[in-house]
Amino acid sequence: MDTKILKPLNLFLTAGLFLALHNINAQDVKLSRLEQKETLKAQSEANFYRLDSLIKSKSFVIKANYVREKYGVLTPVDPTINFIMVNGTTGIVQTGSYSGVAFNGVGGSTSEGIIGLWKLTSDSKKQTFTLSFSLQTNLGNYNVLIFIKADNKTLATVTGTCTDWTVTPRWFDWDGELCSLNDARIFKGHETI
Repeated sequence: MDTKILKPLNLFLTAGLFLALHNINAQDVKLSRLEQKETLKAQSEANFYRLDSLIKSKSFVIKANYVREKYGVLTPVDPTINFIMVNGTTGIVQTGSYSGVAFNGVGGSTSEGIIGLWKLTSDSKKQTFTLSFSLQTNLGNYNVLIFIKADNKTLATVTGTCTDWTVTPRWFDWDGELCSLNDARIFKGHETI
């Protein structure tokens, strides 16, 4: 055969081979993306049911990564000293800062008390929870409203009054994550009197 004919033929066959391999790889990528999506969906559903049992056991901590005060300022905080803890019929709301000094020893306030009204609703389709409860402490009464997603992300709003020397209205948004009481790794300051 003439080399003039072989060169275009080889080029044509090589290009055809590359196109065929490219199509096979593209189908593999599509299948793996579909598998990844199904895997993520299954993990999210399993986590939703794990959170359901954790919340119903009333043994969890919401560790705040950010706190938003009433003026809308979003402040990063240390989650080991800024948390909302639920342990059976008791609860703790603690704020803290390493840069300040306060009665609780961690630059904020620690309010421990008895949980009152408790209301939990869940949406299995959206895989979210809404929890509200009241907390009666020696510093005042707090209302806690928590939105929880299946990926452990939470948004909690704490409102109420604190009776330190005067009756001070309190309002905080806590942006953080939910974890079990055993996995919390938190530091509880002295209860503020």
